[in-house]
Amino acid sequence: NEYKSYLSFTHMDRSGFFKNTSRSDENRKNRQHQVTQLRKDRRGEQISKRRQVIEDTTDDGMAESGGLTNSVELIDTHQIKQIFLESDANPDKVFSAVQSCRKILSKKSHRQIDEVINMGLLPHLVHFLTLDGSPELQFESCWAITNIASGNPLQTKAVVEGGAVPHLMRLLSSTNAHVAEQAIWALGNVAGDSAMYRDFVIESGIIPLLVDMTASTTASITLHRHVAWTLSNLCRNKDPPTSIESLTKMIPSIRLLLSSEDHSVLSDACWAVSYITDGGSERIQLAIQSGFVTTLVTFLEHPEISVVSPALRAIGNIVTGNDEQTQHVINHGLLSQFSKLLYHQKPSIQKEATWTISNITAGTPTQIQAVIDANLLPYLVTILTRGEFKCQREATWAVMNLTAGGTPQQIKRLYSLNCLAPLVRMLE
Repeated sequence: NEYKSYLSFTHMDRSGFFKNTSRSDENRKNRQHQVTQLRKDRRGEQISKRRQVIEDTTDDGMAESGGLTNSVELIDTHQIKQIFLESDANPDKVFSAVQSCRKILSKKSHRQIDEVINMGLLPHLVHFLTLDGSPELQFESCWAITNIASGNPLQTKAVVEGGAVPHLMRLLSSTNAHVAEQAIWALGNVAGDSAMYRDFVIESGIIPLLVDMTASTTASITLHRHVAWTLSNLCRNKDPPTSIESLTKMIPSIRLLLSSEDHSVLSDACWAVSYITDGGSERIQLAIQSGFVTTLVTFLEHPEISVVSPALRAIGNIVTGNDEQTQHVINHGLLSQFSKLLYHQKPSIQKEATWTISNITAGTPTQIQAVIDANLLPYLVTILTRGEFKCQREATWAVMNLTAGGTPQQIKRLYSLNCLAPLVRMLE
């Protein structure tokens, strides 16, 4: 995964920071360059892979999801392999072995994943995915493969090269809802590993299936959670980014998920939008044309931080676009939300909000005036004076951008708030 960081001022071309008659274009270029390099020190994102973890070995497998799987006594990988190699093994015995394998993989360690792979158990698990007459066995095998795919790139590679993806794709159409949901989870882990595997999963035909599943009137909240998270992984990674064509196909599902009342669904759907907008103006315009801005601005007041954070990130990405795109967000009442966000109790939210304002003050004088009219300059100066260092750094960018692109009257207004002393302290 790529992270971005601001270039230090000493390593940037400072010629563009002096006042001239065409500051908006220059500031916009600087802003685009800054956002391309943004924040390698922050990890306030959803994780790209998720393992289904258990705390003990007495769980009931599908019973957790309403299935009928019974608990079995845990056996080790050597015993599991012996059972898998028996040509006439009793089906109940095979099932118990698969469930034991799944439980081993559900522990909070990657070491067990290597053990299962090195013992040659993965090909057997992939084979069990084909046994449509045994949905409980498919479920347990799918769960085990999900956790293998949650591992490091080499472990995920073993899943892909082991031929699991086509079988998992087929299970998305399983008549057993628990099997289908587990297959979504497994494919989400594969897609979250890298841009190459993301594209492989997309090329396998996952998007139309997820779109249909999301739109189904019988779709459960659990299904929507898996779909939302998997869609977010299909939108992430930037080397290369997901194609515009693929993103466009996902938009209907993302839009539907953004109307959910479940905060986990909303969170992952917002992360999907944040990944869509983390690119050039064409991708930002796709989000705007899809009608996401109004929803994102509304979510800035959501009671769950897990929703506010990705919504704010997406908004911040959008205002790195061109002047018209930035103005579109301002016109939707964005700045009225920021007095609370700039003083938010969570430093990461405060930092993200300050970064967003810095991108707006890198825009036109009209956009700078919108920040002033929203009475946000005193908040920026307060952060600059006594905020956390990372927030102070973002506030410094906001002030610097204003002085580079603002009118004399706007700069005078900033000066009247006694911003020079904290700026001098930042030089120290």
